[in-house]
Amino acid sequence: MTEFVLYGGKGGVGKTTVATATGLSLAREGFETLVVSTDPAHSLADAVEANLGGNPAEIRDGFWGVEVDPQTGIDRYRSLFEALAAEFSDAGIDLDEEEVSALFTSGIMPGSDELAALEGIETYVGNDRWDRVVFDTAPTGHTLRLLDLPEVIGRGMATALDLRDQVRRKVDTARTMMFGPMAGRRRDDAPDDLTEMRDRMKRVGTVLRDPDQTAFRAVTIPETMAVRETERLVEQLRSFEVPVTTLVVNKVIEEPGDCERCRGKRAVQTEAIETLRRSLPELDLWTVPDESGEVTGLDALEGISTHLGTKR
Repeated sequence: MTEFVLYGGKGGVGKTTVATATGLSLAREGFETLVVSTDPAHSLADAVEANLGGNPAEIRDGFWGVEVDPQTGIDRYRSLFEALAAEFSDAGIDLDEEEVSALFTSGIMPGSDELAALEGIETYVGNDRWDRVVFDTAPTGHTLRLLDLPEVIGRGMATALDLRDQVRRKVDTARTMMFGPMAGRRRDDAPDDLTEMRDRMKRVGTVLRDPDQTAFRAVTIPETMAVRETERLVEQLRSFEVPVTTLVVNKVIEEPGDCERCRGKRAVQTEAIETLRRSLPELDLWTVPDESGEVTGLDALEGISTHLGTKR
């Protein structure tokens, strides 16, 4: 069964670098691996120095990448409600653009990037083309909304389905009264788009909470504010019942040398890492050394990959 690894954390901590390095490591071990960027500010293509788009592209043998298009999910979601409005129109219930919009949002308006991310995850759930799928998620707030989205969309779908069924019952009753009992029996029991969307979202929510299929790794940097945000992130992920397994502390100064400023920063980092160890002792903690300049290109990412999977 495909195994999913999700990397999350605040912006600028190096999620893309770590996710891509993980993908390279898995591919090197013989797993067909896909790295999926669900961050609207895509940087996966820059990291691997390759052209990537909305369809998976092979970067190296067994190592693939894709950048999810944020507009795809929102278009697909809206089209369901436009089709529903068209059915209402056929039943003699005309909705103007504002009413279609109200039906579309159903009281909640999923952000296009979160919805696209969810669509991206759903696309590869149950897809056995790859052995491992690694997700480079958007910054913390987006990730948390993403994790709440399956249930939110499920409620929206339930509302839409209930409303549609009410309309269909009334139409069928009217047809029966006018044309006889057989006229009202036009119901098609085959799955429709709304039902399929509801079921797909339910499936995604189940997979994201299944520790046998999914592992969430929180990426952070060894600074006080980042550590505090990471602690809150882990707490919130647990409230969603998402299996958090690992902390990845990026940009760690390993050899401060004779630089007094570097030694002082290293002391701050050491305390931040120890704070994480004390507050979240049950999680594995991996450290990735600070690199001068940007980490781009497969060779540099291979170097990062050697630090992943090792407790420190």
